[in-house]
Order: sequence, then C-alpha cells, then structure tokens
Amino acid sequence: MKGFVGGLCGVVWSLCLCGTAAEQAPSFEVWPGRAPGETGEIGDEKLLPPKDEPRPVARLTNVTRPTITLYPPEPAKQTGTAVVICPGGGYSILAIDLEGEEVARWLQSIGVTGVVLKYRVPARKDQPKYRAPLQDAQRAMSLVRFRASSWRIDPGRIGILGFSAGGHLAAATATNHDRRAYEPRDPVDQVSCRPDFAVLVYPAYLVSGEALSPEIRVDANTPPIFFVHAGDDRISAENSVRMYLALLRAKVPSELHVYATGGHGFGLRPSTNPCSTWPQQCEQWMRSRGLLPPNR
Repeated sequence: MKGFVGGLCGVVWSLCLCGTAAEQAPSFEVWPGRAPGETGEIGDEKLLPPKDEPRPVARLTNVTRPTITLYPPEPAKQTGTAVVICPGGGYSILAIDLEGEEVARWLQSIGVTGVVLKYRVPARKDQPKYRAPLQDAQRAMSLVRFRASSWRIDPGRIGILGFSAGGHLAAATATNHDRRAYEPRDPVDQVSCRPDFAVLVYPAYLVSGEALSPEIRVDANTPPIFFVHAGDDRISAENSVRMYLALLRAKVPSELHVYATGGHGFGLRPSTNPCSTWPQQCEQWMRSRGLLPPNR
C-alpha cells in the first residue's frame, strides 16, 4: 500500500482504442489491490464486436480493475486544469473511444489534462447500478488531486465530465462528495473527492418520477455544472433541465444548453446538428469560470 501511494506501482501502459495509429498513454490503477466488493464473478474484460454503424464505437465491458489514463497537453499549452472523463454505456459497457479518448484529445487541445476513467461495468448483482462506478469515480477524483503536483495539475481546478450513464455518474460524484461510498484505505482517501466543476452531456437517470433521483443531492455546495442535451434525445432533456433548476434554486452558477436536434450519443463528433458545437461553448464557459485563460 505504501508503494502504491508513494509511487503508484500499479502503473500500466495501454493503447488508445481510437484511431488507426494508436499512441500510448499512461494508465494507473485506481485501487491498491482489489476494488471494493469485487468477488471475481465477472468475466474477462473485453471489447464487444462492433455494431453496423457509420462510425463504429468501441464498447468495453467486464471491467473489474478500474484505471485512469492521462492525456496531458503539450507543456506550452498546459493550463493546470484537469477533467476526469466518465464514458457512457448504460452502466453495462463503456463507449471508451467516443466518450473517452476522443474527449481527452479535445481537452488536450485546449490545454486541459484529460483523465479517462475506466470504471467498473456491468452493474454488480444486488447493488444500485451506480454504486461500484461511484466508488471508482470518488477514488479517481481523490487520486488525481493527490498526485496533482507531479502531474502539473492545479488541485483547485479538477472537474468531472460524463456522458449518458457517465453523466449520471459525474452528477452523483458532484453531489455526494461529503459521503464517500467506500471505507477509506490510505492517504489518497484523505484528499477531497469533490469536483471543482462538472460537465454533463445528455445525462441519464437524474430524474425519478417528478423529482431528482435520491442520489442526486443538489445543495449550495454542489460545484458549477455545464449541461448539454438534445430536445429529441430518447433520454429526455428533462434530466438536465430538472437538475439545472435545482442548481438555480441553490444559487449554484450553471449553464444549460438544450439543442433542438441531435438525438443521443453524439459525443463530440462533427455533424450538421448545432449540438456538435457544444465543445466550443463549453470551452468558453470554462474560460468564463477562470478554468482556462481568457481569449486574447
């Protein structure tokens, strides 16, 4: 355990799944040893066969050893801001390229360290589907903050970004920073797991009936959030709207974008829909929050 904290001896190297000329990026084990509650019942981690679609998505499942993979920007572009990225996939799979590596590459381009979280899927038996992923996300937030100085990150500018189920995970992490979902193990867990900001892109599962889901505990200590949704999404934009209104009542400065068209799962791949402009608008929001330098 001491070796994990001091030097993160669980470093592994993994190939990016996106693109044909994959580059290596450093990956780090989230947990020292076995993750909480793991019993070995889940099969081997694997990529599912691609679906018949114009631009295939890499779908990863059977994740039992969570990792974070770092995509730091070029030193000349380094701003000190970092974002933990939670791919979506219904808590069954992870869209690891569309909503993971591709997002990290965009963040790199604007001077932000992208941190792709490979959290545990599918949902564990007899547990809320988000419980194991929330443990992983909270631990990942603390780990990035714990290692901030060596990774050239400002510990006060670490956010979280999630898509679909990953958006729910990001929201749960942002609203449960005062309730760690596991027993602390080492000095990493003494470091705050509160994101300094969040970006939720077509988040799912935020609404239960006429109210927010019980695990989405918005209050004045919730960090500022940037929302992206399409009005024609099969996952209703009400998820984003209800949480935005709760933040408004709590006086947490946030921003909501609901586009007329775009459907679900558009990531940040270009299209003719206005929703594909959300990365530029998110970048401007980050600049307005002091997370990035102002435009010159």
